[in-house]
Amino acid sequence: MLWKKARRSDNVVDARGSGGMRMGGGKGLSLGAVAVVVVIGLLSGQDPLQILGNVVSMSQQSVSVPSSTQGRAPAADDEQAEFVRAVLGDTEDTWRAIFQQAGRQYQDPKLVLFRGGVSSACGFASSATGPFYCPGDRQVYLDLEFFREMEQRFSAAGDFAQAYVIAHEVGHHVQTLLGISARVNAARQRGERVEGDSGLLVRQELQADCLAGVWAYHAQQRLNWLEPGDIEEALNAANAIGDDRLQEQSRGRVVPDSFTHGTSAQRMRWFKLGFEGGQVGKCDTFAAARL
Repeated sequence: MLWKKARRSDNVVDARGSGGMRMGGGKGLSLGAVAVVVVIGLLSGQDPLQILGNVVSMSQQSVSVPSSTQGRAPAADDEQAEFVRAVLGDTEDTWRAIFQQAGRQYQDPKLVLFRGGVSSACGFASSATGPFYCPGDRQVYLDLEFFREMEQRFSAAGDFAQAYVIAHEVGHHVQTLLGISARVNAARQRGERVEGDSGLLVRQELQADCLAGVWAYHAQQRLNWLEPGDIEEALNAANAIGDDRLQEQSRGRVVPDSFTHGTSAQRMRWFKLGFEGGQVGKCDTFAAARL
């Protein structure tokens, strides 16, 4: 992937070294802190020993929680961050043009690089959560260590596999702008079941895969930056993170009723549908009888 051809986005925020809250560090509680916890427990009617146990458990963790409102532009010599800026910049160019053709204006999301953990409008998330998009603040969150995990744990290496991950999260931003995410959330709030192999969550995720394919098509038309094997990298990544494959690895069995992202085959199929012609209209997973 000749990613250096792309325009760099100015919407990447580097929060990896920001002075966020830090829990832990191996230090115990002072006597003053213990006294405060005991007083809080007595006033609130809770067991002070239980509160102390929870606090100690938290203090033994070492999780950096940078605020997404802090941070700076990534350093120019940070090649990983430059790659992210290039991919995000091209998603901006693609979706601005597509929205303009539809008589609408695309609003760029920000992408926050973090390390360890991060607080967003959707709450706290550790790196174990993986990359995610928060509709509450319209930002994509990414710990670059996930790309190493893709390669080592999922055998999904390659720069275009990484670009697919970013484009998928930007796809969720597109869904937010189109009102799709709000409709799925409203169904959840009404008490409707949204999980399962044909549920709304799976359809939402597969649509984001299809929108990533739409971006890939238009990016290739504009930049001619794909090299042999790049599309296979993206498909391999989609295959590696399907619900069925992940459940088989972690549980030893597949439970379709708990699916949230779709099977490996479905994720590959919808990405390819988006890539074949780059038509957003082909990405209506909610109306599809067959996923």
